[in-house]
Amino acid sequence: MNAFLRTIDRLSGNLGILAAWIVLPLIFATVYEVLSRYLLAAPTIWAYEIGYMATGANFLLGAAFALREKAHIRIDVFYSHFSEKSKALIDVLGYLFLFLPLGFWLSYRLGFYALDAFATGERSGESAWNPVIWPFRLIFFTGFAVLSLQALVEFIRAVRVLLGTSAEPGAGSGG
Repeated sequence: MNAFLRTIDRLSGNLGILAAWIVLPLIFATVYEVLSRYLLAAPTIWAYEIGYMATGANFLLGAAFALREKAHIRIDVFYSHFSEKSKALIDVLGYLFLFLPLGFWLSYRLGFYALDAFATGERSGESAWNPVIWPFRLIFFTGFAVLSLQALVEFIRAVRVLLGTSAEPGAGSGG
């Protein structure tokens, strides 16, 4: 079981690193578009789509890493004052009844969404460039699937806290 937890943590970490590197093409595309538009009076047909796709990929691929590192927004007014077992109980209930069912269902549907876009050769329709959209939809699926797997890992860790068996070194540290 610990190997599974570490594998998902590692996958989330690697996607988080990839998400961080995606910022570079986003910066390049944005700077190039601004210079091209305002200095050369020749706007590009691709920068807008690269921008929203890179931003979306950054967000989606980094979500599991943020969950692993406990960096998602949480309302800590009450939660921070609870004992570790009370926090674990809240986490177990939240993951079990909300996060996991919605995350896995959404991942499942997004997988079909990407496959359908691939099979039909669907294009974005957002600009004159009009690229195929399936790679972006595949990123949607991948981001939500890995986020759901990371949520499963966090659920298992919370259950272990409740059972008093959370002796795994480095749990939640991204190991």
